[in-house]
Amino acid sequence: MTDAVHPLLIEGLQKAGFECDYHPAIQTDSVLEVIHQYVGLIINSKILVDKYLLDKGQALKFIARLGSGMEIVDRSYAKQKGIHVFSSPEGNRNAVAEHAMGMLLALSNKLLVADNEVRQFEWNREKNRGFELQGKTIGIIGFGNTGSTLAKKLTAWEVNVLAYDKYISNFTGQMKHVTETSMIDIFEQSDIISLHLPLNEETAHLVNKAFINKFHKPIVLINTSRGKIVNTVDLLEGLDNKKIVGVCLDVFENEKPHTFSEKEKTMYQQLYHYDNVVLSPHIAGWTKESKEKLAATLLNKILSVA
Repeated sequence: MTDAVHPLLIEGLQKAGFECDYHPAIQTDSVLEVIHQYVGLIINSKILVDKYLLDKGQALKFIARLGSGMEIVDRSYAKQKGIHVFSSPEGNRNAVAEHAMGMLLALSNKLLVADNEVRQFEWNREKNRGFELQGKTIGIIGFGNTGSTLAKKLTAWEVNVLAYDKYISNFTGQMKHVTETSMIDIFEQSDIISLHLPLNEETAHLVNKAFINKFHKPIVLINTSRGKIVNTVDLLEGLDNKKIVGVCLDVFENEKPHTFSEKEKTMYQQLYHYDNVVLSPHIAGWTKESKEKLAATLLNKILSVA
């Protein structure tokens, strides 16, 4: 286990007969030195499970990811080698959906700006007049675990929810307030967009200048999925020309500030300058409850093949 996990996972595996080595501070080089000894590898996001690691792990039977992002695992090669690969989006989907709602409400009510001003003894009511969600159209792109959970959260908010997913259909089920639709309708009708997509060749920089310019109205953009889905330079242009009137970002193209190039520093400083932007450090799925849920989800999946 290469990252922090809830004790439930360790205890459950031990009861099932596994010997568990817990090294949450371990780095890739050290993993490569010892991986040949292990039948299972449990990761979060820092360990890249590529062909080299998979070949080193001659005894591996499973790879388990705490969370949903699977771009760090070469799943096709793992399958060739007969290694089971598990993710656990069921464990943090509620946390991500709640975080997306929290960011949107903070943005729409100018809470961060107002909070900072009050702490500075400023009292600016008219300047901080916000907007209501009631009657707005929210486009959800990607209707898997987190997209569908966000849609459920929106049930009582009297909004119009449009949902698009390229790979599934007839997915709205009992959610009568959600309309399954096309990207054309989302471009035409949406006031707010929320992204719930994996990162792959298809989605990398999906949100670019051309994408932004297809919207018929100025939009609010929420991204709690993967940072590289959004082209930050084009996002800044959208903010400048008012094609984008608000942004909520929990994820970024580069999430390691100490590695920023001078160009990246300038780019992110521009982003931080906007008061209609709400930011958080990739913590949407990072709650006390989700830590336990992720552990329980992976435990069940691992034991189903162990």
